[in-house]
Amino acid sequence: MTAIPADDRLIVAIDRPDALSGLALADQLGDAVSFYKIGLGMLTGGGLALARELKDERGKRIFLDMKLFDIGATVEAAVRGLAQFDLDFLTVHGDPHVVRAAREGAGGKQTKILAVTILTSLDRADLDEGMMRAGDLAEMAVERAARALDAGADGVIASPQEAAMIRALPQAAGKLIVTPGVRPAGAELGDQKRVMTPAQAIAAGADHVVVGRPVWQAENPRAAARAIAREIVSPQARTPNS
Repeated sequence: MTAIPADDRLIVAIDRPDALSGLALADQLGDAVSFYKIGLGMLTGGGLALARELKDERGKRIFLDMKLFDIGATVEAAVRGLAQFDLDFLTVHGDPHVVRAAREGAGGKQTKILAVTILTSLDRADLDEGMMRAGDLAEMAVERAARALDAGADGVIASPQEAAMIRALPQAAGKLIVTPGVRPAGAELGDQKRVMTPAQAIAAGADHVVVGRPVWQAENPRAAARAIAREIVSPQARTPNS
């Protein structure tokens, strides 16, 4: 079978304890993956050094998933510092004041600011526990996406279950939709609650899907990534916004 080339619509989350184990995973995946997500959990384990190694030395694209949230001045300063590394994506929470501050901090750098709508590990019961206002979770995610895009976000992070509704927003024209909560058919859901398969997410309007454990916990991570790449280009993933 001819190898499927790396497709940067697949972003593999390197949820490893430190930079050395992250590099080891990247070595396993090789040219099967071109885009990596490095999250907050790796920050104290050399995550920024890993990001620079993968981008500068190996030519990979990098999504730095920090989900920043603070007062405007602090967010602006944090983003200004991170943007100097010219990484591809950086996440902040989707509150408009946070997004506006992040845009200021990013300045003219290439880093795209992606706004988190509602975490894919949450459901309505979690929002109730956190004293979030009543309402349909999907509708709230779409409303948060619209407000974040109005505030200047380059795109949003949302469950694939909300991707089609967000893609239909006037504000979403030319913007990115990146979907965690993506699991190949038959994979364990783990802590994710609002999920779809890679093909379903792309068909719903996602520009990128984020997959972590189903790749790096696989017996053969490279083969697992290749299988997702095949699914992304399958007929089932045809999307009206392509």
